Amino acid sequence: MPTEIIGAPTLVRLPRAQWPVPAGLILLSLIPVIFGALRLTELTAGATITPQNARFFASPVPVVTHIASVTVYSLLGAFQFVPSLRRRHGWHRIAGRILIPAGLLAALSGLWMSVFYALPDGHTDVPLRLFFGTAMLVSIVLGLVAIWRRDFVRHSAWMTRAYAIAVGAGTQALVSIPWLLLVGPTDVPTRAVLLGAGWVINVAAAEYVIRRRSQLSARASRQAA
Repeated sequence: MPTEIIGAPTLVRLPRAQWPVPAGLILLSLIPVIFGALRLTELTAGATITPQNARFFASPVPVVTHIASVTVYSLLGAFQFVPSLRRRHGWHRIAGRILIPAGLLAALSGLWMSVFYALPDGHTDVPLRLFFGTAMLVSIVLGLVAIWRRDFVRHSAWMTRAYAIAVGAGTQALVSIPWLLLVGPTDVPTRAVLLGAGWVINVAAAEYVIRRRSQLSARASRQAA
């Protein structure tokens, strides 16, 4: 709750700290951003072609598009979770006009790579990538439909879900690293489970945030009434 300082003529409210959540999202996003930058360096520097990266050298446009769009979407999108910025319609609209195309490009390029890239042996997570990539794309489209209808609550909910899926790679790394340190290298089924767990954790967190917003909004409406 905001702290109240009662002065002689006015009541001043000190806003609650708003930056821990976006700061955490930026840190989470930096994991795939760094790996993406390393991939771009690999492509531009002419690294040795291996079975793990041959598909990127054979068709670099989709992966470059994906890395660039995800970087913009994940880093800029974190600032949409700052309440004071979100209430500024100028900021929110300008950022949204960048984020929506970036998010669509990220989802579409990810789906394209899942379908058309020849994956090396041991990659059986294509169904997961198709499911969550499609879910992200649908969430952005439904968010657009909601804003056209001036339904700001649904717009916020769908865009929150899309962002949660987009930064799934960061959570996947946080889930996978302890496993690698404590258990060792993953086999094919375990790798798929860990990747899926990253997305499920993020979606569950998004649903909690959406429900929490709804409860706070309902409480504020009752207090106003």
